[in-house]
Amino acid sequence: MSDAFDYFIVFAEMRTGSNFLEANLNAIDGVTCHGEAFNPHFIGYPNKTEILGVTREMREKSPEQLIETIKKFSDGLGGFRYFHDHDPRVMDIAMDDPRCAKIILTRNPLESYVSWKIAQETGQWKLTNVKRRRDAKATFNAAEFEMHVEELQAFQVTLLNRLQAQGQTAFYVAYEDLQNLDVMNGLAGFLGVDGRLGGLDDSLKPQNPVALEDKVANLDDLNAGLARLDRFNLARTPNFEPRRGPVVPSYIAAQNAPLLYMPIRSGPEQVVQNWLAALDDALQTGFNQKSLRNWKRDHVGHRTFTVLRHPALRLHDAFCSKILTTGPGSFNKIRNTLRRFHKLPIPGQEPNENWDLAAHREAFIAFAQFVKMNLSGQTSIRVDAHWCSQSQAIANMADFALPDMVLREDQLAEMLPILALSAGCETAPAPDLEAQEPMFFNLSDIYDAEVESAVQDAYQRDYLMFGFESWG
Repeated sequence: MSDAFDYFIVFAEMRTGSNFLEANLNAIDGVTCHGEAFNPHFIGYPNKTEILGVTREMREKSPEQLIETIKKFSDGLGGFRYFHDHDPRVMDIAMDDPRCAKIILTRNPLESYVSWKIAQETGQWKLTNVKRRRDAKATFNAAEFEMHVEELQAFQVTLLNRLQAQGQTAFYVAYEDLQNLDVMNGLAGFLGVDGRLGGLDDSLKPQNPVALEDKVANLDDLNAGLARLDRFNLARTPNFEPRRGPVVPSYIAAQNAPLLYMPIRSGPEQVVQNWLAALDDALQTGFNQKSLRNWKRDHVGHRTFTVLRHPALRLHDAFCSKILTTGPGSFNKIRNTLRRFHKLPIPGQEPNENWDLAAHREAFIAFAQFVKMNLSGQTSIRVDAHWCSQSQAIANMADFALPDMVLREDQLAEMLPILALSAGCETAPAPDLEAQEPMFFNLSDIYDAEVESAVQDAYQRDYLMFGFESWG
């Protein structure tokens, strides 16, 4: 038994060489791999009914029981293979346990996909006798392959992040490493066992030992499909914003009507709150998660919603109400830091009658440029909810519950009455869209292509995720 680990888990996928890896692990003195112990469709191997006396039924009731059995009763250090679609309960158990050795087996996803397609055609998933090899070519399906790649990448990122969060490491093995005796013996050293291999297992044979182009029937479709993929994820919009939880105390509910508003700060909050007040006798605020659950239980059929605002209009609102002004609710400390350190061109006191359109426009563009740096994690100032991206604000809500509906400010006149009627309200008043008075100047007074460009630079993710067009 290893002094470093109590058991091991091999993270792999179909057609990555996991059978060959298992065969070599089982050839190491002091190591026993029990196959796909947590495959939801069988236990260990397709023709088995139990592992070390633990049946499928027992495993389903308690995956912990099977893990404990593998730890205690395996011949030497025990373990199993685990694919991304196996029992998800096991993932948490293994990843949270530093006494579980993690082995991560990877393969070029195109190679594994083509191998999988050939195996589907031939029905041959293992080859031990080359005379019985069945031959076929894969038919490449671009949409299917893209899904295959996305699933593999998502699982690998999950593994990496979980290991990082736990301060753990794993032994990575590429498909090509499986034929390297030194690597296999290095794996034995990682597991902390004394046994070593004198040679590699030769019972399993490569099934398709030819060039990739000779394995695919529709090579032109493959080339076209690969051209669609962003191999290096260059089109990704980076997101460095911190998560801040669902901010449940900011939610506003009707006392009687089954409607709950989940505000995005610097959105049309007052408009929606006034509409809810006109709809119902009273509003309920100051929730915590317990009181919000009680409200949900008491309002069966409830509808929860939030409202998106165009990023330019929302950022201008945050600029005017939190940065430019010095009155109640403004961020005076942040204002001073922006002015003194980031050189935001605003006066020391709240602007007076000498504050003109040109100065307002210049200061707003400078604030948008600061927000771009702020959202990218390049400043020491907090990312405040009033100018965080709306996509992140909704992601934060999801830590408690996603809204049933995501409305847009320019559609409130039509959508709020529909929402009320869908929740069973007898009346559906129209919202007063003029409820919020502008501060200093309207966005329309200073808006031009340069303003729009500055806002888009700051909120690339929101423009992409929600399809916003230029405000003007």
